[in-house]
Amino acid sequence: MGSQAGEVLKLLVVMSTTREGRMGSRVVKFIQNELGAKYDITILDPKELDLPLVRMPIHHYDDRTQAPQVLLDIEAKLKAAEAFLFVTAEYNGSVPPALSSLLDHFPPGHTLFGYKPSGIVSYSMGSFGGMMGTVPLRQLLNAMGTVAVPESVHVPQVHSSLDEDGKVQGNDHLKSGLESLDTQLGWYAHSMKEYRKIHGVPKL
Repeated sequence: MGSQAGEVLKLLVVMSTTREGRMGSRVVKFIQNELGAKYDITILDPKELDLPLVRMPIHHYDDRTQAPQVLLDIEAKLKAAEAFLFVTAEYNGSVPPALSSLLDHFPPGHTLFGYKPSGIVSYSMGSFGGMMGTVPLRQLLNAMGTVAVPESVHVPQVHSSLDEDGKVQGNDHLKSGLESLDTQLGWYAHSMKEYRKIHGVPKL
C-alpha cells in the first residue's frame, strides 16, 4: 500500500535501542526487504544520533539557530515523513529509554507527527515478541499526535526468527503480519495525505 498510482509514500522507520549486539537491526532489514519496493524508506537510529538525555527540547529554543544541528536534521526528517514505523524492543515491560528520550526532544501535536499514521513492530528474544512494550508506546505515540494503526507485528525469538540479513527463518507469520500492517498503514497514510492536500490540518 506504500505505492499507489505511481505515488510512493515517505516512510520513516524509527529504531528504539542503542545496546551492543541489539537485534533491532535484523528487524529493520526485514522491513526493508519486504517494504523497500513500496515505500521511500528513511531510517532514524538513536545509536547513530548519540543523543544525550533531554536537556532542551527543540521547541524550547527561542533562537532556532542555537538548536543543535542534529535536532534540526531529525526535525526535517519528521516533517518530511508521511508515515512512521516504530521498531521497538521491550525494556522492563515498557518503551526503551533511547526511543522515549528521542521523541521527548520534539513537540507533541500537529506540527511534526499530527495527522500522519504510525505502525509498530516489536521484538524480543522471548516468546511474546515485545508485546508488553507496545502498550505504553501506543500511549506515547497518541500523545505525540500520530495515529497508531490497530494492526501491529510482534517478532518472538528474534535471534532465531530472523538472520543477520533480515531473512525470515521458518516463522512465516512474520511476512503475513507485516503485510497486514502495511495494508492498514498505507491506507491511512494515503487517505490522510490526500485530505491534508485538500483541507490542510486543523488550527488548534
